[in-house]
Amino acid sequence: MDGASGTPDPAPSGGVRIPPVLLKTLVTFVVATIAYVVTNLINQSQDEMWQLAVSIVIGGATLIIQYMIDFERRLASVEDGQHVQSREIGDALAAHHREMKDMVQEKFQLVGDVTKIFSELERAGMGAEQVRRMVESATRLGDQGPEIARAFTRGEMDRLAVFVEELATRVVSWRGDPNEQLLRLAGYVTVSIDATSTFEDVAYWDTKDAQDYLQAQRSAIQRRGVRVRRLFIVPRPGDVNEKLLQVCEDQRELGIETRVAVLSEVPRGVGRDARRDFMIFDDELYFEMNSDVAREESRNELNARRSRVTEQMTQFNQLWDITSGDLPPLPEPGRSTDPRPPA
Repeated sequence: MDGASGTPDPAPSGGVRIPPVLLKTLVTFVVATIAYVVTNLINQSQDEMWQLAVSIVIGGATLIIQYMIDFERRLASVEDGQHVQSREIGDALAAHHREMKDMVQEKFQLVGDVTKIFSELERAGMGAEQVRRMVESATRLGDQGPEIARAFTRGEMDRLAVFVEELATRVVSWRGDPNEQLLRLAGYVTVSIDATSTFEDVAYWDTKDAQDYLQAQRSAIQRRGVRVRRLFIVPRPGDVNEKLLQVCEDQRELGIETRVAVLSEVPRGVGRDARRDFMIFDDELYFEMNSDVAREESRNELNARRSRVTEQMTQFNQLWDITSGDLPPLPEPGRSTDPRPPA
């Protein structure tokens, strides 16, 4: 059906298409002609002007009816379009409302999660203010900083998140230089540091890292009254040399208690894990270092499990108690002090 006409559809594609106005005119003319002929046949005695007027009225009525039918169809089409549009608008508004509702719920959930996290941090005494500062700084960097700085920040935050997640399980291990972690732990300790040092590490105490670590321990001793004990462990009396004794004296001057344990002279079963370098902070946190000679790096473990800490504390105290506070004498040149028979 043609949208501009109330008459039947025009010829199909390829035929002659009659304009709607011309078609209405032709229909009106045909109806008026038929009316004129009919009135003339019914009553031939009537005035011809009256017959013509009747045919014109009928033709005009036919034209009006055609436009009325066309208007009704157009009105129905508009109403249908309005109904369709109303449904589409309603559906769009409903979808938008659902999206807004979901977004608001998601944001409120996010706000609730953030609030919960900060509340838990404050309750646990973990410093919610530091987390807030870190987030705000990361946000400012993300808005203004160069891409490499943002990438580096994301990497560091991921690394920190992984470290904290593993530490939450009470055990975390990694490869690399442990000096940075040792310095930080020495800065937070409040009660004690108990540490062992094997004879292979004597040269370490001449390095800058060692001096920084010792200064951090000295600060803990002087400012917070922390007790620091270090037990140097050697396999045989012949491994006691002037360098080792000098290291012990130097550390004693810093307020660190030092002793030397000779494994060949301790009872069996004591100090079975003493060849490892480890530290115990505040009797609650165990730190162990194992040198990887092939990779020229250290494998480190931070352990807060009570069973592990207690086990290592027991070993340390056993070795500490059976050694003397007096440093052992240097062995005589050319004389073996190893009481064990040769293998």
